[in-house]
Amino acid sequence: MNHNLPWVAERVRLFREFDPEFARWARGHGPIAHNDLTQLRIHDLAQVLVAEGKASDTSAIYRTLWAADRLAVAGMWLTVHMTYADRVYTDGREMAAEDFKETPEGHTGGSLNIVPAYVGYLAANALSGLTRGWLMGQGHCVAGIDACNLLVGNMTPRHAERYDRSENGLTRFARDFYSYAIDAQGRPASPLGSHVGPNTAGGLSEGGYLGFAELQYVHMPLPGERLVVFLSDGAFEEQRGSDWAPRWWRAEDSGFVAPFMILNGRRIEQRSTMQQQGGLEWFQQHLRLNGFDPMEIDGTDPAAFAWAIHAMEERLAACATGVSRGTVQYPVPLHYTIAEAPKGFGFPGAGTNAAHNLPLAGNPRLDPSARQQFNEGARALFVPPGEIDQAVALLCRHEVQRRPLERDHALAHRQVAAPRLPEPQWHDNDVSPMGALDGAFAAIIKANTQLRPRVGNPDELRSNRMGQTLDLLKHRVFTPEPGLAEAVDGAVITALNEEAVVSAALGNKGGINLVVSYEAFAVKMLGALRQEILFARHQAEAGMPPGWLSVVTVATSHTWENGKNEQSHQDPTLAEALLGEMSDTARVLFPVDANSAVAALRAAYTSHGQFWTLVVPKRAMASQLSGEQAQRLADEGACVVKPCDAPDVLLVAIGAYQLQQALLAARRLDDAGHRTAVTCVFEPGRFRLPRDERERAFVAGDAALRSLFPDTAAVRVIVSHMRPEPTLGLLRRIDTGPRQTRALGYQARGGTLDVAGMLFANRCTWAHVATEAAQALGVDPASILTAEELAAVGGHGDPRAVMVSA
Repeated sequence: MNHNLPWVAERVRLFREFDPEFARWARGHGPIAHNDLTQLRIHDLAQVLVAEGKASDTSAIYRTLWAADRLAVAGMWLTVHMTYADRVYTDGREMAAEDFKETPEGHTGGSLNIVPAYVGYLAANALSGLTRGWLMGQGHCVAGIDACNLLVGNMTPRHAERYDRSENGLTRFARDFYSYAIDAQGRPASPLGSHVGPNTAGGLSEGGYLGFAELQYVHMPLPGERLVVFLSDGAFEEQRGSDWAPRWWRAEDSGFVAPFMILNGRRIEQRSTMQQQGGLEWFQQHLRLNGFDPMEIDGTDPAAFAWAIHAMEERLAACATGVSRGTVQYPVPLHYTIAEAPKGFGFPGAGTNAAHNLPLAGNPRLDPSARQQFNEGARALFVPPGEIDQAVALLCRHEVQRRPLERDHALAHRQVAAPRLPEPQWHDNDVSPMGALDGAFAAIIKANTQLRPRVGNPDELRSNRMGQTLDLLKHRVFTPEPGLAEAVDGAVITALNEEAVVSAALGNKGGINLVVSYEAFAVKMLGALRQEILFARHQAEAGMPPGWLSVVTVATSHTWENGKNEQSHQDPTLAEALLGEMSDTARVLFPVDANSAVAALRAAYTSHGQFWTLVVPKRAMASQLSGEQAQRLADEGACVVKPCDAPDVLLVAIGAYQLQQALLAARRLDDAGHRTAVTCVFEPGRFRLPRDERERAFVAGDAALRSLFPDTAAVRVIVSHMRPEPTLGLLRRIDTGPRQTRALGYQARGGTLDVAGMLFANRCTWAHVATEAAQALGVDPASILTAEELAAVGGHGDPRAVMVSA
C-alpha cells in the first residue's frame, strides 16, 4: 500500500498547517514517525470520536496520541535496558562498562516490536473510554509489555510492591529480568519471567508454545467484550487452523476480536516462511482466501494500532448489524490488521537475525564498540521523567472515564459460578459409559442456558456415543445440510485438527466446555493443554486462582477397545503425560462404568481452574457401582470393590477393562484358597508422592491410603490402562517392592484386535493377573490355572483359553 499518495500528502499538510495540536503530534518522537496515511486516518478518527461524544474536541485526541508516542519510546528505552543494563539512570546519562549485565539476555527484537502495539492498545482504550482485553501469542515478547505497564502504573500487586519509576525501582526491574534467582522452595524468586506469567498485568496465556493464541482468540470474548490480539508471523507457521477463525465467529455469542499480525519477516535464525513466500502481498491474498478482511498499518506507530482497533471493531459491528437485519449472512469477513515493522525497530541491529535475541554485535560490558552502540541507541530513545509524567497523565484517565485498569479487563478475571446440576440418572444395567456421559452433559447444558457451551470435536461425535449432545448443540457451519445436526449457531466446533478444537474449549473460559477425541489422537492436544495447565497453576501459586469452570477432555475410543484400527489408534500417552503434571490442576480419571463416568463429569463442573481428562469406554459395560458408590469414588479417588478382612493379595485396577479382569482373577485366586481384595483406582494422581505443598494438600493422606490398600496384603498386582512403568512410578506409595508388587499394562503391543485380543497381547487378561499374583506369593501358577490356561499365558497355547471366561 502506498502511504504517500500526493492527494493524501496535500490533505495532511493542510491539517498540520491549520491545527497546531495535530501538527505537534504529527511530528512524531524519537524513531516514531507518522506517515501520511496514518495522519489522514487519525484526523478522520478524531472527527468520529468527537461526533460520538468520546472526546470534547479533536485536540484532546491528538494530545492523547502525543502522549502515546512518548510512552512508546520510553517503553522501548526500558526494554533494551532490561536486556543489557545492570543499572538504570533516569537522567539518560551515558553508561559505563560496569553499568551493564555480565550476561545479557532477552528476546529483544520482538519485545521492541510489541511496545508500539501495546501502547496503541492503551491509547485505543483511552480514546474510546473502554478497557479491552489483550492477548499475545508471542509470549517471549513480554519484556515490552511489562516495561509499558511499569511506566503507566498498570501492575499486579507483586510488581507494584517491587517496582516503580524511581532510579532504584527501574534498576531493580532491569536486574530482575533474567536474574535466574531462585527461592528456598525452588521457585523463581523474580516476579519477571521470560514469558507472560501470572504477574504480567492482564496476561491470559504464557504464549510459550507458539500458535495456540491464534487458535483460541476467536473463542474468548463473550458478547459485549472486546479483545485485542497480538500475533507473529513466526507463530503463523506453527499450529494450522488459525485461518478458520471466520468459520467460528458469530455476533450472537461472540465479542469483538481485533487480531494484529506483527509482520517483521523473521524467525530466530532466518526469514519467516511467509516472508520467503512473498511477504505482505502473499499474506493479504491468503487472508482474503480464508475469509478475512485484511488491512495494513505501519507497525512502528502506536497511533496506527489505535486507529486499526477502532476500525476493525466498527467494521465488525457493521457486519453484526447486517446479520441481525438479514442483509448479511455468515461468514462475515473477520477484520485483520497486518502491522509491518523491522524486527527490533528503534534500536541498533533492527531487521537482522541478531535482533531476535541480542541485537548488538557484542556484550557492552566487555566490548567498547557494543557499548557505544547501546549508548547511541538508548540516547535516541530517552524520554525525560517529567515528559513521561505528562504523558501518563494524558493517557491514563481511568478514574475520570470510570473504567478499570487494563490489568483488570474482563477476560483476565473470569468468575463463573458453578452450574446447576440436575438430578443424575444412574444406571444398573449394561450401558455405554460414553452414552451415559452424553446424557449427563446434555442435561447440564439444558439446565444452564446462561453458560455459553463449546464442544471441541475432531470428528465422529455420534460414533463416540455423544448423540444427545450433538442433536442439542449441533455442528457450527455456514450452510446447514438438511437432515444433519448442523446449525449456523451450533456450539460443536468440528474440524479434523485436534489443536484447533481443543482450543475452542480452552478459549471459552466464560462458559462451559467439553472436548471429545479418540484417545490416541488426543495426544495432539497435549501441548495446548500443558500450556494452560502450567499457567493456571502459576496463577494459583501467585494467589490468584482462576475462577473459570474446569475444562473437561474426554479420551474415548481408547487403547483397549480400539483394536480394529491398528496400533496407531492404541496409545495411552495422553493420560501418562498429564499425570506427569501437578495433579491438583491436571486431573486424570478412569471411569469404570456408566455411573462413574457421570459422577466424574459432574464433579468436574463443580470445580474451577482445573483440567479434567476422563478416559472413558464407549462400548456397553456392566454397571460395577451404584450411583452412591460412584459419587464416593469421585470424591475419594478410589474405592474397594471387593473387600476382604485380611487379604493375601491386593489387586489394584486402573481402568474399566482392567477392573473386569482383576475381578475375574480374584475369583480364581479365591477358589484356589488365596484371599483377595480388589481396589479400583479412579484418579491415580490422588495417591502419588506429592511434589510440593499444593499437591500435598490434594493427595490422599496415609489413613485413607491404608483403608484402600491394606497393609496386610504385601502382595499387590496392579493392572493398568497405562503402561506399567509410569503406573509404578506414580503409585510408589503403595509399592511393596519388586518381588511383591507387580504391574501390568499396555506393553506397546497391538494391531487389528478386539478387546480380548488387546488384553492378551499386553499380558493383561485375568489369567496373567492371577499368574503374577501366584509368582509374587511364591506358589506354582499351575495350582491356580489349568494346563491349557497356563500354556496360553506362557505363549505356547491357545489364547482363547483365557480370553473367554475365568
